[in-house]
Amino acid sequence: MDYKAQVTNSILSVLNDELSSAEVYEKLEQPKSLSMGDLAFPAFSLAKVFHKAPNQIAADLVSKIDQTSYEKVEAKGAYINFFLDKGKFSGQVLTTIIEEGSTYGQNDNGKGGNVPIDMSSPNIAKPISMGHLRSTVIGNSIAKLLVKNGYHPIKDNHLGDWGTQFGKLIVAYKKWGNEDDVKKDPINNLVKYYVKFHKEDKEHPELDDEARETFKKLEDGNEEETELWKWFRRVSLESFNKIYDKLGVTFDTFNGEAFYNDKMDEGIQILKDKGLLVESQGAQVVKLDKYKLNPALILKSDGATLYITRDIATAIYRDRTYKPAMNLYVVGSEQTYYFKQLKAVLLEMGLQSAKNLHHIPFGLITVNGKKLSTRSGRIILLDEVLDDAINLAKKQIEAKNPDLEDKDEVAKEVGVGAIIFGDLKNERTNNIDFVLEDQLKFEGETGPYVQYSHARAESILKKASSIDFHTTDKELDDPAAWETVTALNEFPHVVESACKDFEPSEVAKYSLKLAKAFNKYYAHSKVLVEDDKLGARLALVKSVSIVLKESLNLLGVKAPDAM
Repeated sequence: MDYKAQVTNSILSVLNDELSSAEVYEKLEQPKSLSMGDLAFPAFSLAKVFHKAPNQIAADLVSKIDQTSYEKVEAKGAYINFFLDKGKFSGQVLTTIIEEGSTYGQNDNGKGGNVPIDMSSPNIAKPISMGHLRSTVIGNSIAKLLVKNGYHPIKDNHLGDWGTQFGKLIVAYKKWGNEDDVKKDPINNLVKYYVKFHKEDKEHPELDDEARETFKKLEDGNEEETELWKWFRRVSLESFNKIYDKLGVTFDTFNGEAFYNDKMDEGIQILKDKGLLVESQGAQVVKLDKYKLNPALILKSDGATLYITRDIATAIYRDRTYKPAMNLYVVGSEQTYYFKQLKAVLLEMGLQSAKNLHHIPFGLITVNGKKLSTRSGRIILLDEVLDDAINLAKKQIEAKNPDLEDKDEVAKEVGVGAIIFGDLKNERTNNIDFVLEDQLKFEGETGPYVQYSHARAESILKKASSIDFHTTDKELDDPAAWETVTALNEFPHVVESACKDFEPSEVAKYSLKLAKAFNKYYAHSKVLVEDDKLGARLALVKSVSIVLKESLNLLGVKAPDAM
């Protein structure tokens, strides 16, 4: 319920077109304390119109406002403070949530528009490390928010499955590899060979030449190199999918760089036909002076392609295949300048969807203060971190609730959920330092705290006598419940705002706010008392359970009914 609109109409009813509806709506403020009302209108802006002191204007307007739909309306200094009718308002909010269930907060802003999301994108033959967590879970949450806002997301795991690094890996495998070892433990052994290559090439730079020659053979379709590449790709995907299953993340396509390898000529030809491709020191570039950007290097002096050459082909393919309403790239902040160049080149090419290309940047993740790097061998495997989180969650559950059914499944939901929530509660552009123990706490700003709040609500409902929530009275005028009711009412706005900003942290922070408000209410109120407001109190608990579960779902986190 948009109570700002209700208050706006009340103020407009006692004005004579001195302010527009939009102006009044924008000026409304949220008081710092609920004791000062639910919304406040500052009368300062009317001082020049009425030629009176703002506090006098506030008092005059309050005397004219129809207060029948409010608990009270009062003038405090230069402010008009509106106190909503708690019973009526809570009745409307709780009725809406219980009737709509998990669809509460849904809208049709996207009109079904396709939105490809370039996300996760690990390199094959390398393990999925903690460094891949952010793109994966941010992209997944944005996809869920897009669905909630009426879009059709297409999650594209744009695999790093092409480039000179595969020349290096093939050389390393031929020199130091063993087929049986790779079959037993593919990823760990392949990355071991890759790390060894980078140690050896410091003393033997000729290895780099050999790697370039090997990659050229791969590009030319040499049978031996191609078969090795296909094998590395297959075992990598098998390994990746086990981790994605654990995270609860799925994809609509795995079209990697290799998929676009034979599709680059079209983009290059368009650039030539439009006179955009010019020579610079032997290389081919697109000048971007009008965008205040450096020239974009499209082809090296030897004719070799680059990431941008393949990304142009990718953008053309997505434009043609999906006719996207938006095209999203969930890639680290260090690539911000590159995506400005890519968008500028696509705009110059006249690509239809280029205007709605958005880079969704995010900050670095460190683990216990250390930066991650595959090349140096400083890798923290995401799979191992998830297993550690699940084991720690199981220990805590054993201590708190040893008789819990399905302990293993709940431990998985809590452990994995803690990792995801721990990432998404941060504004995505911020750098974050990951400390496992901090994420698994059952109190504080953590995923388990929100999950536990949901489980507490379910526990109350389980203990309660059976109630038909569709017919019971839901008007709850208890001041102790008011903070929870107003928080519940904010959910649709949060859903819309988080999608617009591509910012899952808005949902995570909201879920913490709602959980805290509910736990505070529960600590100071007796819910299961047989009186005429029992149904309304249980409707509040049911609504909290629904909204917390859906908030967690939008983050890609499960909400167990018991913990």
